[in-house]
Amino acid sequence: MRFITSALALIPFVSSLVSATALTYKLAANEKACFYEDISKENSKVAFYFAVQSGGSFDVDYSVTSPIDKIVLSGEKERQGDYVFTAQSTGSYVFCFSNTMSTFADKYVDFEITSESSPGTASSLLPQKSGAPAEQHDQLEDLVFKVSGQLSTVNRMQKYFRTRENRNFSTVRSTEKRILQFSMIEVAMMVGMALLQVLVVRFFFQGARKGYV
Repeated sequence: MRFITSALALIPFVSSLVSATALTYKLAANEKACFYEDISKENSKVAFYFAVQSGGSFDVDYSVTSPIDKIVLSGEKERQGDYVFTAQSTGSYVFCFSNTMSTFADKYVDFEITSESSPGTASSLLPQKSGAPAEQHDQLEDLVFKVSGQLSTVNRMQKYFRTRENRNFSTVRSTEKRILQFSMIEVAMMVGMALLQVLVVRFFFQGARKGYV
C-alpha cells in the first residue's frame, strides 16, 4: 500500500478559492495507492474525477475517506467517475485507488481533485471600483462563475474523449497482437501439416519398396 501526498496547483486570480490536483498514476498489479487533499475550510465543495486509461478491463476500486475516517465515496470495478461532495470537516481527505483484484495487469489512472470554498466569498477577491453599484459586482461575480462552469464542462468533455481514445487505442493494439499470434499459429500449423504429409508419403513409398523386395 503506497501513500502519496498530492501537490496543489493553484489557479491564478482565484488562487485562494480553488485548488486542483491532476495526475496520471501507474497502478501496479495488487497495489493500493492513496492521495491526500487538505481542506482548510468547512463546507468546501470538492470535485473528484478519475478514469482508467489502460490496463486489464479498465476498472479499479476507489474510496474517499474524510479526516474522521468516514467513507464519503466508494466503488468497486469502476471504469471512471465524476463526483462532487461537500467537505463538512477540515483536514486531510484520503483518495485511494486499489488494483488488488488484478494479479498481473498494471493500470494507468488519470484523476483530478478540485476543492473550492463557498462561492459567497468570491466577491471579496473581485476587482472593485469605488462608487460602483453592488448590482454591478453581483453581475460580474455571476459572469465569472458562469464562465468557470463552462470551462469546467469543456475540460471534462476533453477528458472523456481522451479516455475513450486511449481505451480504443488499447483495444486496437490488443486486437493487432491477437491477430499476429493467430497468424503465427496458423503458419506453424501449415508448416507442420506440410512436414507431416511429406513423412506420410515417404512412409508409403518405403513400405511399397519393401513389398517388392
